[in-house]
Amino acid sequence: MNINDKSLLLICLVVMVMIQKKKLFIYSGFIWCVLFAFMSFYWALGGMVGVKTLGGSIYQHALKREASFIAIVWLTGFIKLGGGLFLLLFLKEWSIKVHRLLYYISIIGGIFLFLYGLANFISLFFAFSGLLSMQIEGYALMWRLLFWEPFWMLGGVLFILSSIKFNEEKNVSADIGQK
Repeated sequence: MNINDKSLLLICLVVMVMIQKKKLFIYSGFIWCVLFAFMSFYWALGGMVGVKTLGGSIYQHALKREASFIAIVWLTGFIKLGGGLFLLLFLKEWSIKVHRLLYYISIIGGIFLFLYGLANFISLFFAFSGLLSMQIEGYALMWRLLFWEPFWMLGGVLFILSSIKFNEEKNVSADIGQK
């Protein structure tokens, strides 16, 4: 067994443990948020790689480096990072009231993320089909359809699944405590 086989085996074991412990979605959601936040921080600091994939007015604002736009990009980066830190709260035991609050915030946030991506995907698909007129270049349109909007929807799914697993774990521990 070489080093690559051992590494792959270790990764598989870690994933299996996370699935068994119902933490895979929490850590995946955290990584999703951190990656998304770092993209915003990179762009806020002046990085331009990938900005053209957003297209439309976002790309134009990024080129102009308008102070108000840069402030919004920084803010969205911190909000995304906060979402990742929020998911880590699911790794701790909480009182019933706090548990319910965290559960509902995550469910509602996940639904919002998914619907935001879906609504954008649908409108962009209509633009791609010629049913809707939008001011977006073909390059950005394809990136938005094939990457950005599905990426938003993935984040929503990860938040929803994290909260469901978090709630199941609490229900299981409540059932054990009653027996």
